[in-house]
Amino acid sequence: MNEIKLDKEEKEILESFERGEWKQVKNLKAEIKKHQAYARKTLKKDKRVNIRISARDLEEIQALAAENGIPYQTLMSSILHRYVHGRLIDKPRPNKVFNSDA
Repeated sequence: MNEIKLDKEEKEILESFERGEWKQVKNLKAEIKKHQAYARKTLKKDKRVNIRISARDLEEIQALAAENGIPYQTLMSSILHRYVHGRLIDKPRPNKVFNSDA
């Protein structure tokens, strides 16, 4: 019998389910609608912002966006969103030499 390989997160979810930690939602359709409305409000981009940043920083952001296959403005918006909500993780990029006076 072929055993399915699970990553760490999938194993944690399965173990949580097997411990009975998951509860059925009483009104599934209403919950789905509620969370869809949350998502629409979160993803709605209804304000424009103009900022000045260094050409070097913009080039780095554009390169990162290209590596991830997304538009650079989407990446910038995502970074700001994660920062505002306390989910931005500060970690150095691999193979990147930073100048101390940058």
